[in-house]
Amino acid sequence: MKKIILLACFLPILITSCQTKNNSPKVKSETLTQAPVAKKIAEKMTIHGDTRIDNYHWMRLSDEQKEAETPDAQTQDVLDHLNAENKYLKEVMAHTDGLQTKLYDEIVARIKQDDQSVPVKVNGYWYYSRYEKGQDYAYSCRSKNKPDLKSGQKVPDEEIILNQPELAKDQKYFAVGGMSVSTNNELMVYSTDLISRRQYNLFFKNLKTGEIFPDKIENTTGGATWANDNKTIFYTRKDPVTLRSYRVYKHILGTNPSEDELVFEEKDETYSCFVYKTKSKKYLMIGSTQTLSTEYRFVDANNPDGEWKVIHPREDDLEYSVANYGDDFYVITNYNAKNFRLMKTPVSNPGKDNWKEVIAHREDVLLENVELFKNFLVLEERKNGLTEIRIIKWKDNSEHYITYQDAAYTSSVSSNPEFDTDILRFSYTSMTTPSTVYDYNMATKEKELLKQQEIMDKNFSPDNYVSERVFATARDGAKVPVSIVYKKGLKKDGTSPLLLYAYGSYGYSMDPYFSSVRLSLLDRGFVYAIAHIRGGQEMGRDWYEDGKLLKKKNTFYDFIDCGEFLIKEKYTGKGHLYAMGGSAGGLLMGAVLNMRPDLWNGLVAGVPFVDVVSTMLDETIPLTTGEFDEWGNPKIEEYYHYIKSYSPYDNVEKKDYSNLLITTGYWDSQVQYWEPEKWIAKLRELRTNDNKLLMYCNMEVGHGGASGRFQRYKEVALEYAFLLDLEGITE
Repeated sequence: MKKIILLACFLPILITSCQTKNNSPKVKSETLTQAPVAKKIAEKMTIHGDTRIDNYHWMRLSDEQKEAETPDAQTQDVLDHLNAENKYLKEVMAHTDGLQTKLYDEIVARIKQDDQSVPVKVNGYWYYSRYEKGQDYAYSCRSKNKPDLKSGQKVPDEEIILNQPELAKDQKYFAVGGMSVSTNNELMVYSTDLISRRQYNLFFKNLKTGEIFPDKIENTTGGATWANDNKTIFYTRKDPVTLRSYRVYKHILGTNPSEDELVFEEKDETYSCFVYKTKSKKYLMIGSTQTLSTEYRFVDANNPDGEWKVIHPREDDLEYSVANYGDDFYVITNYNAKNFRLMKTPVSNPGKDNWKEVIAHREDVLLENVELFKNFLVLEERKNGLTEIRIIKWKDNSEHYITYQDAAYTSSVSSNPEFDTDILRFSYTSMTTPSTVYDYNMATKEKELLKQQEIMDKNFSPDNYVSERVFATARDGAKVPVSIVYKKGLKKDGTSPLLLYAYGSYGYSMDPYFSSVRLSLLDRGFVYAIAHIRGGQEMGRDWYEDGKLLKKKNTFYDFIDCGEFLIKEKYTGKGHLYAMGGSAGGLLMGAVLNMRPDLWNGLVAGVPFVDVVSTMLDETIPLTTGEFDEWGNPKIEEYYHYIKSYSPYDNVEKKDYSNLLITTGYWDSQVQYWEPEKWIAKLRELRTNDNKLLMYCNMEVGHGGASGRFQRYKEVALEYAFLLDLEGITE
């Protein structure tokens, strides 16, 4: 359950002298050492007259048990079993240690170590982050003068407003959740997480003196929003058990956080709330959202003690989001518009009855976002599975689109905090084009390249790789886009290994993107493909709705059918097809492993949501209640039986299974570690062959994996070594 996209990568053909492919039979036995065998304690769970037996329910620990200084007997059993899994993986993969080191070194070597982000101008300052060689964490900086990215010289008036390397020193995990500077540019609120459960503590800093105020606020979502008085901030706090963001508080700088005023509480357990300030800086907004409904309320940012007013009360199946321009709110909504349309309404009376259409609904175009400027309206749209940026001049309604050349690409509006400007900042990437940032003059249509991701490999060139966009036909006739990349010279003869990646949930569109990490696979002969399956929103709102709730199996069928298509078209062949997905994409891996274990030579499932029935029945587990509209509520019998019919853990049975590598984090608050731990135990118990079945549990991290720039790539090197080893590629 839960939204994360694990980045994958992969390769072409011409095997060079430094790439050895072993054509001897693949080693599939696990007899090098003994795999962990989990004890079985039967737990009966009955609902709707149906009884499930869970022999590994004992692996679940409470947060209190995990955080206790001295582990109790159950906790020790769980820890012993996880450590045994890690030891077993290390022993089985020991022969790839050299390959893993080589992969890690080459991945890190491609990264520009003394890198810097493109500066963004906000309220008279240029804000940016920069890395120094050898540092895992960035310095967050600002200056009055615009840094010159081409020269690489630091500006003389640079202020380091957050020294992340210093804050991260001696920490096993460190992440910054957000930073926000006051209107007068003198104060900053920032947040950090030292556990990896996305529970952030807020801190306040005087940017003139460097002083850290004593106002520490715990267990927040990480963000905070300043009112225009430079002393009042609003922040969201999480439920300590479910981690649902459910309360908005007001804090006055210099006061005791325990006395903070509760401004809003979201009492409906299927909703979460958040707070932000409009681009115009005129209004503070509180949003409440669930999968199918939203509600917004606002207050004058100059009067943070004022009365919050609702824009339009929540309704079932009514979604909307809000931006401000002058005396109007601009509203993106699905009101009588499945693919959304743009409306405007007066701030003085903003209810739905006063919404007037600005951009009409279109059957073939999904409206995803808007950006408002003084002279231009910018729309982010999606058509035929690809993103587009549409620019409209307010004065005469003349319009144009920014054009691109790649067959499969991703473009998106970037950070544009300034209102009175004709310059639009946007980003662009494709399967062969590194991430690129442009400034685009909306009046003259001139485009300035500000920065393109540098690949620190003298042999790298986008021209060395080929990108394609094809459509696979699913079993019900749906045309599923597939984005493909491989090294030039590849022969489509069915002998190349191919890694197929997908997500397919929450309406999250998995757009084509460049990955320097992926080159380590592409250069060793792999093809890499992204299947834009239903459950995402690549092809519009219907694409999402056809892959959720009682149509969820379309997600899995699409992925399988894409795999079959790639074999048929000879991008790969039977015995050379691999699959990868993370979180909800890990659910996808578990489902297709059960449905078609014969199709894949190997799968990598990252932080996989595989115990769907049990998790969705337990509302104390973080994020469960907010996801009933995605998966269904199994307390309703129809949903229970449908979810059970595909839940990976509930459908493990006696049969041959593909090679499988699972990764997880002990402190994961989104997909708890016990889901993959139980899953691998049940797979080992029931599978009828001896293919590799491995799990790595990082005992120090949560859902997003290791913090810092480089540590995460050790896990990527493990995943790649697992895949390459199955292909007999040893270097």
